[in-house]
Amino acid sequence: MHNITDIFFDLDHTLWDFEKNSALTFKKILAESNIPVNIDQFLEIYVPINLEYWRLFREEKITKSELRYQRLHKTFTQLEVVVSDEMIDHLSEQYIKYLSTFNYLFEYTEELLDNLQKKYKLHIITNGFRGVQHKKIKASGIYDYFEHIIDSESVDVKKPNPKIFNHALELANVTAQNSVMIGDSFEADIKGAMALNMQVIHVDFDKKYNHSLCPIVRHLAEIEKIL
Repeated sequence: MHNITDIFFDLDHTLWDFEKNSALTFKKILAESNIPVNIDQFLEIYVPINLEYWRLFREEKITKSELRYQRLHKTFTQLEVVVSDEMIDHLSEQYIKYLSTFNYLFEYTEELLDNLQKKYKLHIITNGFRGVQHKKIKASGIYDYFEHIIDSESVDVKKPNPKIFNHALELANVTAQNSVMIGDSFEADIKGAMALNMQVIHVDFDKKYNHSLCPIVRHLAEIEKIL
């Protein structure tokens, strides 16, 4: 990769360990609300449902409120646990309230940001909700690394929509050719950024992908060998 001046990171599943922090949040709020479920069984069903509903949300097929309600409603239905709509709404609120209080980052996140900050301008492009994402970034101690934090709620479109990438490039005052997008989502981060001719690095901790479209890393430390 040549002539890179700016690096745009995804947040969840790339720097911020969403699955671990989410699991700890659910363990707390389900226990506090006395919901009779085994946390491991709950997560086994919830995680793929949540990913599917986020895909629908990203594709503008459901609203934010539908995302927050339906992912829990469908999980409890599959678990055959009766939970009222009022309790689902309460759990949704508690989840958002406490999610940013757990702040595990993926291994080598801070070292990577420390090293890259010396040579590049760093930014975030996230499909998450503005208030929640900013809380996560601040509470995990990495807020000061980034010059700009672009969230889909503020731009009113989600990755891979080119509008959010164009907005980020304009905000950073940089061309696509001098930028690299680093993220875990093949559709949202990789294909979305490539459509604008940004350079890309695919973060694939779970070793799900094997393609030749761009470099793939299984650990954040590998990124420094590419840039």
